[in-house]
Amino acid sequence: MRTDPKDCLYCQNNETLHNLMIEIAPLSVSRVFLFKEQTYRGRCLVAYKDHVNDLFELSDEERNAFMADVVRVTRAMDKAFHPVKINYGAYSDKLSHLHFHLAPKYVDGPDYGGTFTMNPGKVYLTDAEYQEMIDAIKANL
Repeated sequence: MRTDPKDCLYCQNNETLHNLMIEIAPLSVSRVFLFKEQTYRGRCLVAYKDHVNDLFELSDEERNAFMADVVRVTRAMDKAFHPVKINYGAYSDKLSHLHFHLAPKYVDGPDYGGTFTMNPGKVYLTDAEYQEMIDAIKANL
């Protein structure tokens, strides 16, 4: 299902988006966000700069630049939080804007060895704690 950019939370940069995540920084062809729900400590999302439905719609150059942004963020997450593994999710059944969920996994953490839960709604932080995480990611971007 393709959504209209007028109905897309990433394109509209609206209150719904800001209730779910905090923008960390613009990258070469995307934007990186920190999820407010932090069951998976350090969870981020990278959204493509334009309203594109799927990875295959990008030119090779655009795809390579987007994936370079994703790798740049996961490297920063790895340095900042030292997860055992980072899970990648590219789900867009109902919101057709190209984006990747990046969920760090830890041996003693939730869902280790399984699929991460999209919105567990369990762990929220203080503004100062979010800022500390954002600073750690930015320092490693």
